[in-house]
Amino acid sequence: MTFDRNVPYNDLPLLPPGVDFETKEILKKIVLAREALAKLDASNKRLPNESLLINSVILQEARMSSEIENIVTTNDEMYKAIVTENKDIDPELKEVIHYPGALWHGHEFIKKNGFMNTNLFVEMVNIIKEHDAGIRKIPGTKLSNPKTGEIYYTPPEGEDIVRKKLKNLEDYMNDTSDNIDPLIKMAVIHYQFEAIHPFHDGNGRTGRIINILFLVMNGLLEQPILYLSKYIIENKGAYYTSLRNITEKNDWMPWVEYMIEAIESTARYTEQKVNDICDLMKKTGDDIKSNLPGIYSRELIDVLFQLPYVKRKFLENAGIVKEKTAGRYLTELEKIGVLKPLKVGREKLYINVKFFDLLKK
Repeated sequence: MTFDRNVPYNDLPLLPPGVDFETKEILKKIVLAREALAKLDASNKRLPNESLLINSVILQEARMSSEIENIVTTNDEMYKAIVTENKDIDPELKEVIHYPGALWHGHEFIKKNGFMNTNLFVEMVNIIKEHDAGIRKIPGTKLSNPKTGEIYYTPPEGEDIVRKKLKNLEDYMNDTSDNIDPLIKMAVIHYQFEAIHPFHDGNGRTGRIINILFLVMNGLLEQPILYLSKYIIENKGAYYTSLRNITEKNDWMPWVEYMIEAIESTARYTEQKVNDICDLMKKTGDDIKSNLPGIYSRELIDVLFQLPYVKRKFLENAGIVKEKTAGRYLTELEKIGVLKPLKVGREKLYINVKFFDLLKK
């Protein structure tokens, strides 16, 4: 049947695709990508607390993943919204902030169960969107160019059809007996999830969370700290062209190569980011130990590098100091240039400027 972008793609083929992906070129790319992922895992082990940087890196991924969906948020807006008591937050910014919660929910699920399923996908998108709409039931969803209005894809329609295709996707992603390299499978899974498009909104972000969780589930990443959306934004044209070429021409190879290259590039970038932050943490700790030995502690450094913004309550909640002393600590850190004060509404925050600058590069 000829593909028609204006008609629901209920004939979307089930998995597996029936393509021999193990070409010499793809196998070479897999070796490089696996090597880069292993180095990323090793760099994270440099930290005294491996989970310390995860939220900062995940939030960057959340911001960039949302930007792919044309939800543009600055680092400043994102971190302030997390740290301040202000509850009047733009709905799109809320979705960015909820992304790490969806990722952690999925991470806990696969650690406990060792698989992924449709219920998990629904739970994650509901966390991002803060609703319980679940699988698309109402017809009429079409993907179009936001500038021209031109329709470029109409996903499968009908809840039964969507659920059957998701069940097939589940079976494929959880089948370890096929001996297909997980990096190849991740690329196939990402296309299929995007093509099924099971939700009214949040499909792209949920799909990119599934990518990271699939790598963790298959032992290629220990912690979910891959900054994949940065590569996609920088190579957005190839991303969408490769997706459409599968749908319209059954041309899988460029897409699989693209995704494996994205994993390698992203892993190397994230490794460098983690190493740079580790170095900055050490330098900051040495500065505090040298200039303010009376307030230095490992726990204080951890608080200063959980998020680029800090306030008195963070020090109190970490059990480092009591309320009155927390203000003095932050003032002392300001004096030696570690922190810079900032008034946001009625609250006084402090920004770790070097950490903030490092995160946004």
